[in-house]
Amino acid sequence: METAKTKIYKLLSGFNKLKWSLALKGILCGLVAGLLAVFYRMGIEYGTVTATNIYKFLRFHPVWIFVWVICIAAAGLFLSWLVKLEPMASGSGIPQTEGVVLFGLKMKWYTILVVRFVGGILCGFFGLSLGREGPSIQIGASGGQIVSKVTSKKNRLEENYLITGGAAAGLAAAFNAPLSGMVFALEEVHRSFSPLILVSATAASLSADIVSKHFFGLKPVLSFTTLPQLPITLYFWLIPLGIVSGLVGSLITKSLLGFQTLYNKLPAFVRPCIALLIALPCGMFLPLTIGGGQGLIKFAESAKSGIALIAILLVVKLLFTSTSFGSGVPGGIFMPILSVGALSGSLLGLIAVRFGLPVQYVPDFAVCAMAGALSSSVKAPITSILLTAEMAGSLVHMLPVAACSFIALLLSDLLKIDPIYESLLERYVEKNRDSLPIQQKGGLMEIPVEYGCDIAGKMVCDINWPQGTLIVGLRRGTRELVPQGSTKILPGDYLVVLFTKESESGIQERITRLCHPRTGP
Repeated sequence: METAKTKIYKLLSGFNKLKWSLALKGILCGLVAGLLAVFYRMGIEYGTVTATNIYKFLRFHPVWIFVWVICIAAAGLFLSWLVKLEPMASGSGIPQTEGVVLFGLKMKWYTILVVRFVGGILCGFFGLSLGREGPSIQIGASGGQIVSKVTSKKNRLEENYLITGGAAAGLAAAFNAPLSGMVFALEEVHRSFSPLILVSATAASLSADIVSKHFFGLKPVLSFTTLPQLPITLYFWLIPLGIVSGLVGSLITKSLLGFQTLYNKLPAFVRPCIALLIALPCGMFLPLTIGGGQGLIKFAESAKSGIALIAILLVVKLLFTSTSFGSGVPGGIFMPILSVGALSGSLLGLIAVRFGLPVQYVPDFAVCAMAGALSSSVKAPITSILLTAEMAGSLVHMLPVAACSFIALLLSDLLKIDPIYESLLERYVEKNRDSLPIQQKGGLMEIPVEYGCDIAGKMVCDINWPQGTLIVGLRRGTRELVPQGSTKILPGDYLVVLFTKESESGIQERITRLCHPRTGP
């Protein structure tokens, strides 16, 4: 019979081989997730174009508005039924994906895909101010789960990493941004660095990007026409630009959460109807505000409009996004946040022109403020910087974009603004606590030990580990160790944790908190 020690060595051996298994399966995961995200992107873009044409028709033929209101009522009731059918497919999708990866929430890929495609594209046909990126991430994660079910059977660890890879692939396909997909998986989804996560996310993101480029071409998503390099002598403008974009990002976060709270006081079946009704005047009189906001970003970058119009578009887009997202319909906020940020940067740039700024640098202000607003709201600065650079198609603006992002992040932290996706995940868990499906199977997890966490510098035997867990491996640099009770855990180590079916609920969350430094009292 095998001893317990022999079983652990076999377990670790299989764990070490997992890296190359993930690389191969990550490619397959990227192809599946990439195709799903591409089809979703096509549907949303077609829906937005159709909505623009419909609202243009209604503006010149108001007699048909009554018929459109009837369509709104029917679509609203149908959307509320879809959200009730699969609550995990409501809203952005990024918080739910993080909940699956970090806290063991259960995800049913088949119902999520149905609700995401049907509900998301329907919202696009009515022009709601929602993005495709968050849903694409959850759709990609569902694609990763499909690949896991086919190739990994009951290996929970591999399923976790392939879901993460699928999420990264979804972002890569949505934005034509593979680097951002890789970093997003580490910075936002897992919130820590792991070579296994990196392997999975890299393989999936690159293969998804190939699929995306096959359908949409090699041009970046925004493809700015004129984007000169900001001179060093004008870098002092980055301070007010970072402050403005940080305030705007913080305001977006507060507004999104505030309108969600207001909507929760209304009956569920009424919420989508209100959002669709608000879209009617926006689509008829300010058509640039409908959809995710890609056209709005290009408009802000052109710097051909006046300050008053940019200010109106900024206010309307912010409120329209809040009313659309707060209703709980399937749709994301990634692109709307970027568009509001671009408008704030363009607004400040047009004001700065009156104080001597050459007008050709207004597009630089728009690009920097995009990253600043996203960094302030999401609290993922590296993803914000890379995403902005990839969307703009140039890396020469990396320094001003990075400076603006971190100034905005600093201001957001000073204002004590919580990350938007973390807040949304907490609300989702609180709202669905009684019926929330949690994974009950045991498995393995790998987690890094960060500097300043509770267990750094302590011996294994001195730590109060959650019931039902066993530390079976410890990787320090290139060395693989089997930890003993006297083994001292150091910052930078990677722990391999085995947990059983009988482990405490929320086991992954508790382990994660032990290995991460405290951020509050």
